[in-house]
Amino acid sequence: MSEWSNFNETAGFGHETITCENGCKPILVRLCVNSEDGNDQIVKTQYYTATSLDGYIADEKNSLDWLMQFGEPGDSYPPFIAQVGAIAMGSTTYEWMLEHEINRDPEMPKPWPYEQPTWVFTTRALPVIPNANIRFCKGKVAPIHQDMAAAAAGKNIWVVGGGDLAGQFYDENLLDELIITITPVTLGGGAPLFPRKIAAPPLKLVSVQQYGKHYVEVRYEISKSAT
Repeated sequence: MSEWSNFNETAGFGHETITCENGCKPILVRLCVNSEDGNDQIVKTQYYTATSLDGYIADEKNSLDWLMQFGEPGDSYPPFIAQVGAIAMGSTTYEWMLEHEINRDPEMPKPWPYEQPTWVFTTRALPVIPNANIRFCKGKVAPIHQDMAAAAAGKNIWVVGGGDLAGQFYDENLLDELIITITPVTLGGGAPLFPRKIAAPPLKLVSVQQYGKHYVEVRYEISKSAT
């Protein structure tokens, strides 16, 4: 760990509140951790997902057929997941994975695809996947984020979805980046990408990358100025 301490509980693990002596607004500073080579690195909480051109991550029937027609998600996923130490997802995302990935063939269920510890936010009982490192939780995201950051051990936290769960991390000033893959389809309705207003200060564009003939990945950084 770095030498920073006395973390503000409302901000959550990974951010320290700095207050100016002259009464100016506090700012939130992201936590640095020391890597094995002695160099500081930033622990980030990232919302990484794919969206239609008109801003939906699933259609009105909660289907991803529009996305699956393009095959693999592109070359950005392997380096991204290699830097992930903990995962968060909502109950709808978890149930989609159960139906379409894990239990697509009920006679030959697939194993859980993530080695990283995963927190599933839910208000209802959900099926358990044998031998999967999954924790079911509910309530405010901030205290759970502390546990996730500790388990991530210096790596990043991935908010898989949905959009409202990512928004809850944003509400608590815990979300650092949006990494969005845009696909060349429009859906006209469905599950919104990110149902929050961010206007002032706006997001900071970090990078734009084309992958193949169909995908464009945009990466935005979220300002950590306190509101």
